[in-house]
Amino acid sequence: MFGGRRRGRQPGWSYVILSEGMKTPVAHPWNRMLVGGIAAALLGLVGVAAADLPAPELTGQTWINSAPLPPEALRGRVVLVEFWTFGCYNCRNVEPYVKRWHEAYAAQGLTVIGIHSPEFDHERDRSAVEAYARTHELSYPILLDNDFVNWRRFNNRAWPALYLIDKRGRIRYQKIGEGAYDRTEATIRQLLDEPS
Repeated sequence: MFGGRRRGRQPGWSYVILSEGMKTPVAHPWNRMLVGGIAAALLGLVGVAAADLPAPELTGQTWINSAPLPPEALRGRVVLVEFWTFGCYNCRNVEPYVKRWHEAYAAQGLTVIGIHSPEFDHERDRSAVEAYARTHELSYPILLDNDFVNWRRFNNRAWPALYLIDKRGRIRYQKIGEGAYDRTEATIRQLLDEPS
């Protein structure tokens, strides 16, 4: 398909117009990654309202700062899930905001959960994550996701990534990368104000 030129549309393929007269088939995995990556980068700049989908259940028994949090423990609370890894420069830039939101809104019903999904082998070590959390005064629950189970359940694609889950357990907001801190905080307040 990609070695030769073919004119016209292929059955079962969807096309994305890249520029006037140039289109690319999205069905090929590389094209899906390219188009998905561009869309994620563009949407991540501002933070977007999510599709109001049920949040996946968190999986894993290795927690720092908390016992495992089953769905019933989160019911009726707004949950901020942050995918991060301690070696990520961008994650470190988001960290002060996540800490501030935890401190400011935990008493009002916000639960922050950091899901640590390691990029490099040395970030898989529980004691290294614990030392980082202690040094950086991260007091909210952290779930170690060394096998990327939760990463896949959320269909996550990058570090850092923020997901806001409402009191009904539905994903209502997603932010990839740095920035849009005012919009994220406004969404936290909005979700906290909604009835259970």
